[in-house]
Amino acid sequence: MGITSAMFSGVSGLNTNSQAMSVIGNNLANTNTLGFKGARSVFSDLLSSNVFSSGGGSQVGRGVGLSIIDNVFSQGTFETTTSDTDVAVEGEGFFVVSAQGDDTNYFTRAGAFRFNRDGYLVNPQGYIVQGKQFDDTGELEVGDPSDIQVANLGLIAGNASENITFNTNLDAQTNQIDLTANPNIVVADRATYNYSGSSQIYDSLGESHLITVYWRMTDATANTWQIGYTIDGVGEVDGAGNPTGNALWFNGGALDTLSFDERGQIDTNNDNNFADNNGNGVFDEGVDEYLGADAPLALTITNLNFNNGSELQDITINFDCTQFDSESIVIGTNQDGYGAGELTNIAIAEDGIVVASYSNGEQKNIAQLVLAKFQNAGGLALAGSNLYKETNTSGTVRIGLAGAELGTIYTNSLEQSNVDMGQEFVKMITTQRGFQANSKIISTVDEMLSELINLKR
Repeated sequence: MGITSAMFSGVSGLNTNSQAMSVIGNNLANTNTLGFKGARSVFSDLLSSNVFSSGGGSQVGRGVGLSIIDNVFSQGTFETTTSDTDVAVEGEGFFVVSAQGDDTNYFTRAGAFRFNRDGYLVNPQGYIVQGKQFDDTGELEVGDPSDIQVANLGLIAGNASENITFNTNLDAQTNQIDLTANPNIVVADRATYNYSGSSQIYDSLGESHLITVYWRMTDATANTWQIGYTIDGVGEVDGAGNPTGNALWFNGGALDTLSFDERGQIDTNNDNNFADNNGNGVFDEGVDEYLGADAPLALTITNLNFNNGSELQDITINFDCTQFDSESIVIGTNQDGYGAGELTNIAIAEDGIVVASYSNGEQKNIAQLVLAKFQNAGGLALAGSNLYKETNTSGTVRIGLAGAELGTIYTNSLEQSNVDMGQEFVKMITTQRGFQANSKIISTVDEMLSELINLKR
Protein backbone atom coordinates (compact mmCIF):
# COMPACT_ATOMS: atom_id res chain seq x y z
CA MET A 1 0.00 0.00 0.00
CA GLY A 2 1.10 3.63 -0.54
CA ILE A 3 1.97 4.36 3.07
CA THR A 4 4.41 1.45 3.20
CA SER A 5 5.99 2.60 -0.06
CA ALA A 6 6.74 5.95 1.56
CA MET A 7 8.67 4.18 4.29
CA PHE A 8 10.82 2.32 1.77
CA SER A 9 11.45 5.59 -0.07
CA GLY A 10 12.75 6.99 3.20
CA VAL A 11 14.99 3.96 3.66
CA SER A 12 16.45 4.47 0.17
CA GLY A 13 17.11 8.09 1.08
CA LEU A 14 18.95 7.05 4.24
CA ASN A 15 21.12 4.58 2.33
CA THR A 16 21.91 6.98 -0.48
CA ASN A 17 22.77 9.90 1.77
CA SER A 18 24.90 7.60 3.92
CA GLN A 19 26.91 6.64 0.85
CA ALA A 20 27.19 10.28 -0.15
CA MET A 21 28.50 11.14 3.32
CA SER A 22 31.12 8.40 2.91
CA VAL A 23 32.29 10.05 -0.31
CA ILE A 24 32.45 13.44 1.40
CA GLY A 25 34.37 11.96 4.32
CA ASN A 26 36.88 10.34 1.97
CA ASN A 27 37.37 13.62 0.12
CA LEU A 28 38.02 15.53 3.33
CA ALA A 29 40.33 12.80 4.62
CA ASN A 30 42.47 13.23 1.49
CA THR A 31 42.70 17.01 1.39
CA ASN A 32 46.48 16.69 1.90
CA THR A 33 47.03 13.62 -0.30
CA LEU A 34 49.35 14.31 -3.25
CA GLY A 35 47.63 14.13 -6.61
CA PHE A 36 44.32 13.07 -5.07
CA LYS A 37 41.23 13.65 -7.16
CA GLY A 38 38.00 14.18 -5.30
CA ALA A 39 34.78 12.31 -6.05
CA ARG A 40 31.15 13.32 -6.16
CA SER A 41 27.95 11.37 -5.63
CA VAL A 42 25.35 11.51 -8.37
CA PHE A 43 21.81 10.60 -7.29
CA SER A 44 18.97 9.33 -9.46
CA ASP A 45 15.34 8.49 -8.78
CA LEU A 46 14.13 4.89 -8.73
CA LEU A 47 11.36 3.25 -10.73
CA SER A 48 7.92 4.74 -10.27
CA SER A 49 4.64 2.97 -9.58
CA ASN A 50 1.61 3.75 -11.67
CA VAL A 51 -1.55 5.08 -10.07
CA PHE A 52 -4.67 4.87 -12.21
CA SER A 53 -7.79 6.93 -11.82
CA SER A 54 -10.72 8.05 -13.91
CA GLY A 55 -8.73 11.13 -14.85
CA GLY A 56 -5.84 9.11 -16.28
CA GLY A 57 -2.66 7.49 -15.07
CA SER A 58 -0.14 9.03 -12.67
CA GLN A 59 3.24 7.91 -11.32
CA VAL A 60 4.62 7.91 -7.81
CA GLY A 61 8.38 7.59 -7.24
CA ARG A 62 9.84 4.80 -5.16
CA GLY A 63 12.81 6.62 -3.68
CA VAL A 64 16.37 7.52 -4.60
CA GLY A 65 19.48 5.59 -5.54
CA LEU A 66 23.18 6.30 -6.07
CA SER A 67 23.69 6.53 -9.82
CA ILE A 68 27.48 6.86 -9.87
CA ILE A 69 30.43 8.00 -7.80
CA ASP A 70 32.26 10.17 -10.29
CA ASN A 71 35.95 11.11 -9.97
CA VAL A 72 36.58 14.82 -10.59
CA PHE A 73 39.86 15.30 -12.50
CA SER A 74 40.15 19.06 -12.19
CA GLN A 75 43.65 20.54 -11.86
CA GLY A 76 45.14 20.65 -8.38
CA THR A 77 47.40 23.43 -7.15
CA PHE A 78 51.20 23.02 -7.24
CA GLU A 79 53.52 23.00 -4.25
CA THR A 80 57.12 24.05 -4.90
CA THR A 81 59.67 21.62 -3.47
CA THR A 82 63.45 21.34 -3.20
CA SER A 83 63.65 17.77 -4.50
CA ASP A 84 64.97 17.48 -8.06
CA THR A 85 62.88 14.36 -8.67
CA ASP A 86 59.51 15.84 -7.68
CA VAL A 87 57.33 16.46 -10.73
CA ALA A 88 53.77 17.55 -11.45
CA VAL A 89 51.54 17.47 -14.52
CA GLU A 90 49.54 20.40 -15.80
CA GLY A 91 46.91 19.03 -18.14
CA GLU A 92 45.11 15.73 -18.57
CA GLY A 93 48.08 13.37 -18.51
CA PHE A 94 49.04 10.76 -15.91
CA PHE A 95 52.44 9.40 -14.99
CA VAL A 96 52.84 5.72 -15.87
CA VAL A 97 54.23 3.28 -13.29
CA SER A 98 54.41 -0.49 -12.95
CA ALA A 99 55.50 -3.05 -10.39
CA GLN A 100 58.94 -4.55 -10.98
CA GLY A 101 58.67 -7.63 -13.19
CA ASP A 102 55.03 -6.86 -14.05
CA ASP A 103 53.88 -5.49 -17.39
CA THR A 104 50.66 -4.07 -15.93
CA ASN A 105 50.62 -0.29 -16.06
CA TYR A 106 49.14 1.92 -13.38
CA PHE A 107 48.55 5.63 -13.61
CA THR A 108 49.04 8.41 -11.09
CA ARG A 109 49.10 12.17 -10.69
CA ALA A 110 51.36 12.02 -7.62
CA GLY A 111 54.91 12.75 -8.80
CA ALA A 112 56.87 12.27 -5.56
CA PHE A 113 59.51 10.06 -7.18
CA ARG A 114 62.89 8.89 -5.86
CA PHE A 115 65.74 6.68 -7.03
CA ASN A 116 66.01 3.43 -5.08
CA ARG A 117 69.22 1.55 -4.29
CA ASP A 118 69.10 -0.25 -7.65
CA GLY A 119 68.87 3.02 -9.57
CA TYR A 120 65.19 2.70 -10.48
CA LEU A 121 63.00 5.80 -10.39
CA VAL A 122 60.10 4.79 -8.13
CA ASN A 123 57.11 6.20 -6.29
CA PRO A 124 56.81 5.84 -2.48
CA GLN A 125 55.19 2.40 -2.90
CA GLY A 126 58.07 1.11 -5.05
CA TYR A 127 56.31 1.18 -8.41
CA ILE A 128 58.80 1.95 -11.19
CA VAL A 129 58.24 5.03 -13.34
CA GLN A 130 58.04 4.32 -17.08
CA GLY A 131 59.76 6.33 -19.80
CA LYS A 132 61.79 6.38 -22.99
CA GLN A 133 65.55 5.83 -22.85
CA PHE A 134 68.26 7.90 -24.55
CA ASP A 135 70.92 6.02 -26.51
CA ASP A 136 74.65 6.77 -26.54
CA THR A 137 74.18 9.36 -29.30
CA GLY A 138 71.69 11.33 -27.22
CA GLU A 139 68.65 10.25 -29.25
CA LEU A 140 65.47 8.78 -27.78
CA GLU A 141 65.11 5.09 -28.47
CA VAL A 142 62.07 3.86 -30.36
CA GLY A 143 59.68 1.28 -28.96
CA ASP A 144 57.48 0.94 -25.92
CA PRO A 145 58.28 2.72 -22.65
CA SER A 146 60.33 0.79 -20.12
CA ASP A 147 61.55 1.04 -16.53
CA ILE A 148 63.62 4.17 -15.89
CA GLN A 149 66.91 3.12 -14.33
CA VAL A 150 70.22 4.92 -13.97
CA ALA A 151 73.33 2.75 -13.85
CA ASN A 152 77.07 3.04 -14.44
CA LEU A 153 76.97 6.83 -14.42
CA GLY A 154 79.73 7.45 -11.89
CA LEU A 155 82.25 8.88 -14.37
CA ILE A 156 82.12 10.50 -17.77
CA ALA A 157 85.16 10.42 -20.05
CA GLY A 158 86.78 13.58 -21.32
CA ASN A 159 86.22 14.91 -24.82
CA ALA A 160 88.84 16.51 -27.06
CA SER A 161 88.30 20.14 -28.06
CA GLU A 162 87.53 20.59 -31.74
CA ASN A 163 86.50 24.24 -31.79
CA ILE A 164 87.33 27.27 -29.70
CA THR A 165 86.09 30.82 -30.21
CA PHE A 166 87.68 34.01 -28.89
CA ASN A 167 85.04 36.75 -28.78
CA THR A 168 87.30 39.78 -28.51
CA ASN A 169 87.26 43.54 -28.85
CA LEU A 170 90.54 45.17 -29.87
CA ASP A 171 90.96 48.80 -28.83
CA ALA A 172 90.86 51.07 -31.90
CA GLN A 173 93.10 53.57 -30.07
CA THR A 174 95.86 51.01 -29.54
CA ASN A 175 99.34 52.25 -30.38
CA GLN A 176 100.96 50.70 -33.41
CA ILE A 177 103.98 48.49 -32.68
CA ASP A 178 107.19 49.20 -34.58
CA LEU A 179 107.90 45.99 -36.49
CA THR A 180 111.45 47.10 -37.22
CA ALA A 181 112.30 47.23 -33.54
CA ASN A 182 110.05 44.28 -32.65
CA PRO A 183 109.95 41.85 -35.56
CA ASN A 184 108.73 38.97 -33.36
CA ILE A 185 106.14 38.57 -30.65
CA VAL A 186 108.06 37.80 -27.47
CA VAL A 187 105.91 36.56 -24.61
CA ALA A 188 108.17 37.99 -21.93
CA ASP A 189 108.26 41.41 -23.60
CA ARG A 190 104.94 43.29 -23.48
CA ALA A 191 106.40 45.82 -25.89
CA THR A 192 106.07 43.24 -28.68
CA TYR A 193 102.28 42.81 -28.41
CA ASN A 194 99.29 44.86 -27.30
CA TYR A 195 96.98 42.31 -25.73
CA SER A 196 96.68 38.62 -24.84
CA GLY A 197 93.92 36.28 -23.71
CA SER A 198 93.84 32.64 -22.61
CA SER A 199 91.45 29.72 -22.45
CA GLN A 200 91.56 26.04 -21.62
CA ILE A 201 91.29 23.31 -24.24
CA TYR A 202 91.22 19.53 -23.75
CA ASP A 203 92.87 16.54 -25.39
CA SER A 204 91.27 13.14 -26.01
CA LEU A 205 92.25 11.98 -22.51
CA GLY A 206 90.38 14.88 -20.95
CA GLU A 207 93.55 16.63 -19.80
CA SER A 208 93.43 20.41 -19.95
CA HIS A 209 95.88 22.63 -21.82
CA LEU A 210 96.21 26.41 -21.86
CA ILE A 211 96.02 28.23 -25.17
CA THR A 212 97.10 31.89 -25.14
CA VAL A 213 96.47 34.24 -28.06
CA TYR A 214 98.51 37.43 -28.60
CA TRP A 215 97.35 40.44 -30.65
CA ARG A 216 99.46 43.36 -31.83
CA MET A 217 98.59 46.39 -33.95
CA THR A 218 100.85 46.55 -37.01
CA ASP A 219 99.17 49.27 -39.09
CA ALA A 220 96.91 51.79 -37.35
CA THR A 221 95.96 53.43 -40.65
CA ALA A 222 94.85 50.19 -42.30
CA ASN A 223 93.49 48.74 -39.03
CA THR A 224 95.59 45.60 -39.34
CA TRP A 225 96.78 43.28 -36.60
CA GLN A 226 99.04 40.28 -36.19
CA ILE A 227 98.02 37.27 -34.14
CA GLY A 228 100.16 34.60 -32.49
CA TYR A 229 99.51 31.94 -29.90
CA THR A 230 101.11 29.30 -27.72
CA ILE A 231 99.72 26.11 -26.23
CA ASP A 232 100.75 25.27 -22.66
CA GLY A 233 103.42 27.95 -23.00
CA VAL A 234 105.56 25.41 -24.85
CA GLY A 235 108.76 27.18 -25.86
CA GLU A 236 107.47 30.62 -25.01
CA VAL A 237 110.93 32.21 -24.94
CA ASP A 238 114.49 31.06 -25.22
CA GLY A 239 117.55 32.43 -23.48
CA ALA A 240 117.64 35.35 -25.88
CA GLY A 241 114.01 36.23 -25.18
CA ASN A 242 112.68 34.83 -28.48
CA PRO A 243 110.01 32.14 -29.07
CA THR A 244 111.53 28.67 -29.23
CA GLY A 245 110.98 26.34 -32.15
CA ASN A 246 108.12 24.30 -30.68
CA ALA A 247 105.74 27.22 -30.25
CA LEU A 248 103.43 27.99 -33.14
CA TRP A 249 103.51 31.62 -34.15
CA PHE A 250 101.54 33.35 -36.86
CA ASN A 251 103.01 36.41 -38.49
CA GLY A 252 101.66 39.04 -40.82
CA GLY A 253 102.73 40.53 -44.09
CA ALA A 254 101.10 41.88 -47.19
CA LEU A 255 98.61 39.01 -47.18
CA ASP A 256 98.94 37.82 -43.60
CA THR A 257 96.81 40.36 -41.79
CA LEU A 258 93.61 40.72 -39.84
CA SER A 259 91.80 43.82 -41.12
CA PHE A 260 88.82 45.78 -39.80
CA ASP A 261 86.45 48.07 -41.67
CA GLU A 262 85.17 51.48 -40.56
CA ARG A 263 82.42 49.82 -38.49
CA GLY A 264 84.95 47.98 -36.38
CA GLN A 265 84.04 44.60 -37.88
CA ILE A 266 86.39 42.14 -39.58
CA ASP A 267 86.70 43.29 -43.18
CA THR A 268 85.91 40.20 -45.25
CA ASN A 269 86.62 42.11 -48.46
CA ASN A 270 90.31 42.25 -47.61
CA ASP A 271 92.73 39.35 -47.47
CA ASN A 272 92.73 37.90 -43.96
CA ASN A 273 95.07 34.94 -43.87
CA PHE A 274 97.43 33.33 -41.42
CA ALA A 275 100.75 31.66 -42.06
CA ASP A 276 103.10 30.05 -39.56
CA ASN A 277 106.59 31.42 -39.38
CA ASN A 278 108.41 28.15 -40.00
CA GLY A 279 106.08 26.55 -42.52
CA ASN A 280 105.21 23.46 -40.53
CA GLY A 281 103.33 24.58 -37.43
CA VAL A 282 103.31 23.43 -33.86
CA PHE A 283 104.80 20.01 -33.16
CA ASP A 284 105.76 19.89 -36.85
CA GLU A 285 102.17 19.27 -37.92
CA GLY A 286 100.17 20.79 -40.77
CA VAL A 287 98.17 23.99 -40.59
CA ASP A 288 95.02 24.78 -42.55
CA GLU A 289 93.78 28.35 -42.73
CA TYR A 290 90.63 29.75 -44.27
CA LEU A 291 88.21 32.64 -44.19
CA GLY A 292 84.50 31.94 -44.58
CA ALA A 293 82.01 34.18 -46.29
CA ASP A 294 81.21 35.76 -42.93
CA ALA A 295 83.15 36.48 -39.78
CA PRO A 296 84.50 35.06 -37.55
CA LEU A 297 87.84 34.26 -39.08
CA ALA A 298 88.75 30.63 -38.48
CA LEU A 299 92.02 28.74 -38.44
CA THR A 300 92.35 24.96 -38.23
CA ILE A 301 95.39 23.14 -36.86
CA THR A 302 95.59 19.51 -37.92
CA ASN A 303 97.19 16.48 -36.26
CA LEU A 304 97.91 18.30 -33.02
CA ASN A 305 100.03 16.07 -30.76
CA PHE A 306 100.25 16.78 -27.04
CA ASN A 307 102.85 14.03 -26.54
CA ASN A 308 101.00 12.52 -23.56
CA GLY A 309 99.47 9.43 -25.12
CA SER A 310 96.37 11.23 -26.32
CA GLU A 311 95.16 10.88 -29.89
CA LEU A 312 96.15 13.33 -32.60
CA GLN A 313 93.45 15.92 -32.95
CA ASP A 314 92.38 18.82 -35.12
CA ILE A 315 91.28 22.07 -33.54
CA THR A 316 89.73 25.14 -35.12
CA ILE A 317 90.29 28.57 -33.59
CA ASN A 318 87.58 31.10 -34.41
CA PHE A 319 88.50 34.77 -34.07
CA ASP A 320 85.22 36.64 -33.54
CA CYS A 321 86.81 40.08 -33.24
CA THR A 322 85.69 43.70 -33.30
CA GLN A 323 87.69 46.92 -33.19
CA PHE A 324 85.87 49.62 -31.23
CA ASP A 325 87.07 52.61 -29.22
CA SER A 326 87.03 50.61 -26.01
CA GLU A 327 89.59 48.69 -24.02
CA SER A 328 90.90 45.45 -25.48
CA ILE A 329 89.13 42.59 -23.78
CA VAL A 330 88.22 38.95 -24.36
CA ILE A 331 84.47 39.21 -23.93
CA GLY A 332 84.14 35.47 -23.78
CA THR A 333 85.57 32.18 -24.95
CA ASN A 334 83.71 29.05 -25.89
CA GLN A 335 85.12 25.62 -26.63
CA ASP A 336 83.53 22.20 -27.01
CA GLY A 337 85.96 20.00 -25.08
CA TYR A 338 85.83 18.92 -21.47
CA GLY A 339 87.76 16.89 -18.95
CA ALA A 340 86.66 13.73 -17.18
CA GLY A 341 83.93 14.31 -14.62
CA GLU A 342 82.30 12.64 -11.63
CA LEU A 343 78.56 12.34 -11.17
CA THR A 344 77.25 15.11 -8.91
CA ASN A 345 73.47 14.98 -9.31
CA ILE A 346 70.58 13.29 -11.10
CA ALA A 347 67.47 15.38 -11.60
CA ILE A 348 64.30 15.50 -13.63
CA ALA A 349 64.47 18.55 -15.86
CA GLU A 350 62.04 20.28 -18.18
CA ASP A 351 59.64 18.02 -20.12
CA GLY A 352 60.39 15.13 -17.77
CA ILE A 353 63.94 14.46 -19.00
CA VAL A 354 66.12 12.65 -16.45
CA VAL A 355 69.51 14.40 -16.56
CA ALA A 356 72.82 13.35 -15.00
CA SER A 357 75.13 16.26 -14.08
CA TYR A 358 78.90 15.94 -13.71
CA SER A 359 81.64 17.85 -11.95
CA ASN A 360 83.07 19.05 -15.29
CA GLY A 361 79.86 20.90 -16.10
CA GLU A 362 78.63 18.34 -18.62
CA GLN A 363 75.16 16.85 -18.58
CA LYS A 364 73.84 13.61 -20.03
CA ASN A 365 70.22 12.81 -20.85
CA ILE A 366 69.26 9.40 -19.44
CA ALA A 367 65.53 8.99 -20.05
CA GLN A 368 62.30 10.92 -20.48
CA LEU A 369 59.10 10.31 -18.56
CA VAL A 370 56.00 9.44 -20.55
CA LEU A 371 52.44 10.52 -19.88
CA ALA A 372 49.14 8.75 -20.50
CA LYS A 373 45.81 10.26 -21.49
CA PHE A 374 42.40 8.58 -21.54
CA GLN A 375 39.27 9.33 -23.52
CA ASN A 376 37.26 9.04 -20.30
CA ALA A 377 39.46 9.55 -17.25
CA GLY A 378 36.35 9.36 -15.07
CA GLY A 379 36.11 5.69 -15.99
CA LEU A 380 39.43 4.81 -14.34
CA ALA A 381 39.28 2.46 -11.36
CA LEU A 382 40.92 3.31 -8.06
CA ALA A 383 43.79 0.95 -7.24
CA GLY A 384 44.91 2.50 -3.94
CA SER A 385 48.20 4.25 -3.16
CA ASN A 386 47.27 7.17 -5.45
CA LEU A 387 47.07 4.79 -8.42
CA TYR A 388 44.41 4.22 -11.07
CA LYS A 389 43.75 1.22 -13.30
CA GLU A 390 42.53 1.18 -16.88
CA THR A 391 38.98 -0.13 -17.45
CA ASN A 392 36.67 -0.67 -20.39
CA THR A 393 34.85 2.56 -19.60
CA SER A 394 38.05 4.64 -19.44
CA GLY A 395 38.43 4.30 -23.20
CA THR A 396 41.53 4.18 -25.34
CA VAL A 397 44.78 5.23 -23.69
CA ARG A 398 47.44 7.25 -25.50
CA ILE A 399 50.97 7.11 -24.09
CA GLY A 400 53.62 9.55 -25.26
CA LEU A 401 55.92 12.39 -24.31
CA ALA A 402 54.83 15.56 -22.56
CA GLY A 403 53.37 18.23 -24.79
CA ALA A 404 50.29 20.25 -25.58
CA GLU A 405 48.05 17.18 -25.87
CA LEU A 406 49.20 15.06 -22.95
CA GLY A 407 50.21 17.81 -20.55
CA THR A 408 53.22 19.75 -19.33
CA ILE A 409 55.64 18.39 -16.73
CA TYR A 410 56.94 20.80 -14.09
CA THR A 411 59.97 19.97 -11.97
CA ASN A 412 60.49 20.69 -8.26
CA SER A 413 56.71 20.65 -7.96
CA LEU A 414 54.00 18.40 -6.55
CA GLU A 415 50.30 18.53 -7.35
CA GLN A 416 48.10 18.83 -4.30
CA SER A 417 44.63 17.40 -3.78
CA ASN A 418 41.91 19.13 -5.78
CA VAL A 419 39.39 18.82 -2.94
CA ASP A 420 37.69 22.12 -2.06
CA MET A 421 37.07 21.95 1.68
CA GLY A 422 34.49 24.73 1.63
CA GLN A 423 32.47 22.97 -1.04
CA GLU A 424 32.71 19.67 0.81
CA PHE A 425 31.39 21.21 4.03
CA VAL A 426 28.42 22.63 2.15
CA LYS A 427 27.74 19.17 0.71
CA MET A 428 28.08 17.72 4.20
CA ILE A 429 25.37 20.05 5.51
CA THR A 430 22.97 19.30 2.67
CA THR A 431 23.64 15.56 2.93
CA GLN A 432 23.04 15.65 6.66
CA ARG A 433 19.77 17.49 6.15
CA GLY A 434 18.78 14.98 3.50
CA PHE A 435 19.48 12.15 5.90
CA GLN A 436 17.43 13.88 8.63
CA ALA A 437 14.54 14.43 6.24
CA ASN A 438 14.46 10.78 5.23
CA SER A 439 14.63 9.77 8.89
CA LYS A 440 11.62 11.98 9.48
CA ILE A 441 9.78 10.19 6.67
CA ILE A 442 10.30 6.86 8.39
CA SER A 443 9.26 8.15 11.82
CA THR A 444 6.21 9.86 10.35
CA VAL A 445 5.14 6.72 8.47
CA ASP A 446 5.63 4.77 11.69
CA GLU A 447 3.24 7.13 13.48
CA MET A 448 0.75 6.76 10.64
CA LEU A 449 0.93 2.97 10.87
CA SER A 450 0.39 3.24 14.62
CA GLU A 451 -2.77 5.23 13.98
CA LEU A 452 -3.99 2.52 11.62
CA ILE A 453 -3.39 -0.15 14.22
CA ASN A 454 -5.23 1.91 16.83
CA LEU A 455 -8.32 2.04 14.60
CA LYS A 456 -9.06 -1.55 15.60
CA ARG A 457 -9.51 -0.63 19.26
